[in-house]
Amino acid sequence: MSPFHGVWITSPDFKDLHPLNVYHREAEAEDSGAQHPDNLRNYHGRFICRLNVDLKADRYILRFSADDYCKVYINGIFACQGPAAGYIGAYNFCEADITAMLEEGENEIVFHVYYQGLINRVWISGDLRMGLIADVLADDRVIASSDGTWEFSRINSYVGMRVTGANTQFLEDFDSRIPDGEAVMAVERGDLGIVFRDRPAQLAEVYTVRPLYCVDLGNGGLFYDFGHELTGSLRICADGAAGSAVRILCGEETEKSELRTRFRMRCGCEYDEIWTLKDGENMLEQFDYKAFRYVTLVPSGGADVISVEAIVRHGRFPVSACTLDCEDRVLKDVFELCKNGVRFGTQEVYVDCPSREKGQYSGDMTVTSAAQLWLTGDPYMLEKCIRDQAESAVINEGLMAVTCSSLMQEIADYSLQFPLLLLRHYAFTGDRNFLAGMLPVVENMIEYFARFSREDGLIENVDKWNLVDWPENLRDGYDFALTKPVGPGAHNVLNAFYVGCVLKIEEIKDLLGIEHGRKGRELSDAFNNAFFDYENGVYRDSEESRHSALHSNILPAFYGLVPEEYENRVADYIESKGMSCGVYMSFFLLKALCRLGRYGAAYRLITSTGENSWYNMVRQGGTTCFEAWGKDKKWNTSLCHPWASAPITVLIEDLLSVSPDGRTGIPHIPENAGKIKMKTPTSRGSVVVEVN
Repeated sequence: MSPFHGVWITSPDFKDLHPLNVYHREAEAEDSGAQHPDNLRNYHGRFICRLNVDLKADRYILRFSADDYCKVYINGIFACQGPAAGYIGAYNFCEADITAMLEEGENEIVFHVYYQGLINRVWISGDLRMGLIADVLADDRVIASSDGTWEFSRINSYVGMRVTGANTQFLEDFDSRIPDGEAVMAVERGDLGIVFRDRPAQLAEVYTVRPLYCVDLGNGGLFYDFGHELTGSLRICADGAAGSAVRILCGEETEKSELRTRFRMRCGCEYDEIWTLKDGENMLEQFDYKAFRYVTLVPSGGADVISVEAIVRHGRFPVSACTLDCEDRVLKDVFELCKNGVRFGTQEVYVDCPSREKGQYSGDMTVTSAAQLWLTGDPYMLEKCIRDQAESAVINEGLMAVTCSSLMQEIADYSLQFPLLLLRHYAFTGDRNFLAGMLPVVENMIEYFARFSREDGLIENVDKWNLVDWPENLRDGYDFALTKPVGPGAHNVLNAFYVGCVLKIEEIKDLLGIEHGRKGRELSDAFNNAFFDYENGVYRDSEESRHSALHSNILPAFYGLVPEEYENRVADYIESKGMSCGVYMSFFLLKALCRLGRYGAAYRLITSTGENSWYNMVRQGGTTCFEAWGKDKKWNTSLCHPWASAPITVLIEDLLSVSPDGRTGIPHIPENAGKIKMKTPTSRGSVVVEVN
């Protein structure tokens, strides 16, 4: 049942267009792009609702959704934005309390709706479903609903069609001289096929910050530093004659050039935009968000910049909920680096990075959701991402790797981590109904992968990516052909995830009191028979290879597959390899060391100052954790990538022994670490742990 009384409304430009199906298996060709009119991409429109309010109600609520996205202004003042990306069969909507923004008498609510029209990781776009649906409620009574009487006009000032990142966003070349299109009546559109979720999505936090300082570059340019990496857009006020302009350059780094801001970013984004002014004082408020710290503005034609501020956005994040005070300066710096990475890398979804891709990858979610849950104490985002991945089963029962987007990617390693998310949610919430509701999804997923099993139960030749780690140069020489399709035969990492997934599903059934066979133990034995080198006491990459990558030993330890009498030898081997993996796999590495009792080794890796370390990111000027161990460790490294936030979870759960239910155990912190005081939220309220 729809939560709306109103109907979907759209622009007359979309009136007679039928939605395109953008769902398909990754290996299948996507053909909707050929059917999509170019002039309907990067489409900005303004819907207006005018209503008379007597302010007799106690509370006024705005309920709305848009395709792809919307910013709402009430009587000229920003109110809220949304919705979070969602699949068409489980679309998101928002609710906002607008009581304080309404005035007695006439009010105007403006919805700036944006339809991007690209196939990428950001939204379910490129499907011709541009539109808005909304209700205004006075207490529980609907006083306004979207319909064909609402006004629409196209915003024509966005004049560019240049795309940046991984086909991620249109650069916002903006001409303030160009008026909106003619105001017309919106078109009611009942053929969108959208089904809504049963509850509103959480609104993003939006606020403004001013730069720390401004430098006159002496060449007419102005350079601004906001002090740290952030995610957001710019609000700029400038004065000038019609046709004068301001060039807007944003970046994560500086460079030795007359412009100072490195706007051709190493992550693959090029944040270089032109704002053309009309006569007099102009105000520009950019629509889409970027990841940046530095800004250079270059006025021309007599334009004069009056003020600059950033409109920052991210998911709800109470900064003081989780704090660390300690004598170990490296630990403190690493914690803050990761905390900021999670803060700005959690938007309305868990993005892999808020720059190049802006996509919610399920493997990244394993790491980011754990840290974000400890940092905020709020399970909303974790539950949402679980639902997102579960809903991707409409495309493939084996689940998709990037969720709530029109770009189709499938990574087997990522799908098999789904039970880890379910068990983490249950540990924090104790919600048995949610766990039980997700069981059919995870059972269908594992049945999908079982189709690729051989006689001993292990899987081979799976028709999805086998990632192992990323980038490729941080796989520690893993000896198996990870081509697409993957090389023939069975290999270690994928089977470790598969066996671990089966074991975790059995753990879920145990929690729910459901009888089941003990297939996981049989698979564990098969795994060890296939990949464990009993003579040398380590795991090999495949049955044919004699090579033993770090990755081949991390996951058996993480999932508890190592024969008990060989645990110390495997632990010694893992410890000897150091950080010869990527930041993504470092989560499993640290967890594996702790499971094997090597807490000191885990602490040393977290506080390492070596080349492959979190502190190396700090040393290179990072204020949020990177995509790789250093700026040059990957050809297109993003400098805000929360999949590198493993130290937060391991520090709290394993080294300080804090449980999600608020219980604390014996800390496993080395004596030479100095004093540590950690405050962290749990399901039973805030807990403070002090060591030494």
